[in-house]
Amino acid sequence: MTEVLALEGITKRFGPIAANEDVTLHLDRGEVLALLGENGAGKTTLMNILFGHYAADAGEVRVMGRPLPPGRPRAAIDAGVGMVHQHFALAANLTVLDNVVLGSESLWRPRSDRTAARARLLDLSDRFGLPVDPDARVARLSVGERQRVEILKALYRDARILILDEPTAVLARPEAARLFETLRGMARGGLSVVFISHKLHEVMAGADRVAVLRGGRKVAERATADTTPAELAELMVGRRVERPVRRGRRPGAPMLVARDVRTDGLDGVSLTIRSGEILGIVGVSGNGQAALGALLSGLSPPRHGTVTLDGRDVTRHGPRDMIRAGAARIPEDRNAEGVIGEMTVWENAVLERLADFSVGGFVRQRTARRHADALIERFDLRGAASGTRTRLLSGGNIQKLIVGRGLTTDPRFLLAAQPTRGLDEGAIAAVHAALLAARDAGAAILLITEELDEALALADRMQAIVKGRLSDPVAARDADAGRLGLMMAGDWDAV
Repeated sequence: MTEVLALEGITKRFGPIAANEDVTLHLDRGEVLALLGENGAGKTTLMNILFGHYAADAGEVRVMGRPLPPGRPRAAIDAGVGMVHQHFALAANLTVLDNVVLGSESLWRPRSDRTAARARLLDLSDRFGLPVDPDARVARLSVGERQRVEILKALYRDARILILDEPTAVLARPEAARLFETLRGMARGGLSVVFISHKLHEVMAGADRVAVLRGGRKVAERATADTTPAELAELMVGRRVERPVRRGRRPGAPMLVARDVRTDGLDGVSLTIRSGEILGIVGVSGNGQAALGALLSGLSPPRHGTVTLDGRDVTRHGPRDMIRAGAARIPEDRNAEGVIGEMTVWENAVLERLADFSVGGFVRQRTARRHADALIERFDLRGAASGTRTRLLSGGNIQKLIVGRGLTTDPRFLLAAQPTRGLDEGAIAAVHAALLAARDAGAAILLITEELDEALALADRMQAIVKGRLSDPVAARDADAGRLGLMMAGDWDAV
């Protein structure tokens, strides 16, 4: 094996917080390395130092044996390093070809050679098994297709080392499986890959070797052939992790009822969630989950049908009225719908409940900050204070902030859409425990998830959503992954 990358003694501090502390990593040609750690462990910071977004306070980065100038992304790209960020950086109004070529040509060139660019893009697409339509507008692509474009964009710039930050955070499981199959094929062709992940089954299936960060330090390295998911989970959080077990209980009266609802994306949807019950909605991404979440958040009133909450008609209620009626939500897209990044943690913590923290139109900051401090402690927001700008938090810690904001209201009804997306194993266990505690306290919870294991662990009943329609419910005792998979594929005879 030939070493292509070395990070030696990397240290990076943000004020008093050490994001990375004396971290050393090596990567060989054709190797797939997984970087594993809790939310806020320093994984993304380390990769941003490699790519030149940050300059390390101490240490050195070498690519192909040559030192890489710190803080210069162009130098990293020229050295053969490509990075696909967790949140894609594509221009939605441009075509695939335009996005791939953008920034790769000299400003002094009189005109773009689009014929040659198209031929090269199609060659890369064919060679690496990443099919795309060069003329498709990015706005019309699925999440999985956009990720292919991001990878091709890096390969177009002759990347020999590919960094992927949480590459499956927004992918359904079949898309994730195809991605890792592609990455393994690329590695066999000589490409070296580093991917950041929280998902232990993906690490075991996709990586040759695993490096574990905890609290900004590298605490372990393992060949995947010589370790187990249980050992990695313990290394990651520093203790044994066990997810909570759902126990049977008798639910109460119907709390939220939707009857024959029709909206853009929903076709005659009916469901009932009782007090003290979790109803799981499973399905492949893009089958109406977003429309269902918008409906039950008050963001998208239906054209037809009714919705009641605790016996009250809330069909035409907006978001504010839904909150006043006792609803809370964990939205699917944490950055677009969950928080305002430029606001502080305490401002986001009370954003949907300003009336509860205001007197005479003025926010009681001291009370709001105390509330945020309690939320930070209860949900373990690493490296956060009430006055921290939310955009400075890791993706996982932003997700924990949103989950905490919803659960601390003691809601009658909670919409939980992808509640553990981007969370590490320890945080997943904590969020599952909090959801089950809310259910046991009498909340009616709608769990929308693409993770079958999560639905089976938490839901009392489950329905599949396919093309905006819901299957009949199936009780947890009668469900397994195989049956749910058939339901998600539209085989409702399985119910």
